[in-house]
Amino acid sequence: MEQQRTEATESLLVRQGNDNLVYNEENGGLGDGGSVAVSDVTTILGLSTFVAACISFGSGCAVGYSSPTESSIVEDLGLSVAEFSVFGSILSIGALLGSAVSGKITDLLGRKLTMWILNLFYIGGWLAIAFTKSPWLLDLGRLSLGFTIGTFTYLMPVYISEITTKSVRGRFSVIPSLTFGWGISFMYVVGSFVSWRTLALIATIPGLLQLLPLFFIPESPRWVAKVGRDKELEDVLLCLRGNKADIFNEAAEIKDYVESLKSFSKEGILEIFQKKYVRPLLTVVGMIILMNLGGANAFAFYSGVIFVSAGNTIVGAKCNK
Repeated sequence: MEQQRTEATESLLVRQGNDNLVYNEENGGLGDGGSVAVSDVTTILGLSTFVAACISFGSGCAVGYSSPTESSIVEDLGLSVAEFSVFGSILSIGALLGSAVSGKITDLLGRKLTMWILNLFYIGGWLAIAFTKSPWLLDLGRLSLGFTIGTFTYLMPVYISEITTKSVRGRFSVIPSLTFGWGISFMYVVGSFVSWRTLALIATIPGLLQLLPLFFIPESPRWVAKVGRDKELEDVLLCLRGNKADIFNEAAEIKDYVESLKSFSKEGILEIFQKKYVRPLLTVVGMIILMNLGGANAFAFYSGVIFVSAGNTIVGAKCNK
């Protein structure tokens, strides 16, 4: 493995054309022939994170949309309570479908191309809701949004973890979670002042903000290494870390990681079902199940009517006294 690491680093040095950079076998790094330290935060990394934040904010908008708009949608389109319940809950069905295929899609198409395609689904879903005159198109738009959320929930943590360095990975990874909550809150606040069609058009803004940055952000370095595009791996790392950064050790580590994945057999996944992993596996699965059975999604989808009903109940109880 160490020999493969050395060969990979030397080949990168040759392709870069830096004759004054010398690989040092004693410290596993480069000599001081002109390279600089890797920058943890660069403009491109910030731009890439901004795209991820927009995606998460938009996902939060989709989750929070149904709460402030229920009464107006039901009135304008003549929906029954059951029909609006389908509209609200079909987001979860779309998310389930997106989650089921997210891994295959992102590995097949790459992280960046997947973002492009899902962004079209996102914008199209909101436009379908904004201009609909029939319940089926309303549900179709909501289903499209759910599919994007389910896929993005997998894609965004993976993409951020693959483009950041170890020292800042945790801090950058928390950004999508924060912006997701902000998106829900944004819908609750703004939805109290505008119509449901206008709110749907406003919700397209996070998707539109991504369009220009998507031209400039790089592909995931681990994915380009996985598909064998070694020269592009070097270019991506230089883009993320700085043009003069010492990226050769990181490139070699990524190559080692990719090789270890190739040698990992499909049967190896079954190892998590060994007896020694039963307790942590049940803990993780149990927490996820309890979190969803706790009604977090139902509360987010229908918080408006829940608070109104709770208020009416309290007023009724006081009157009875």
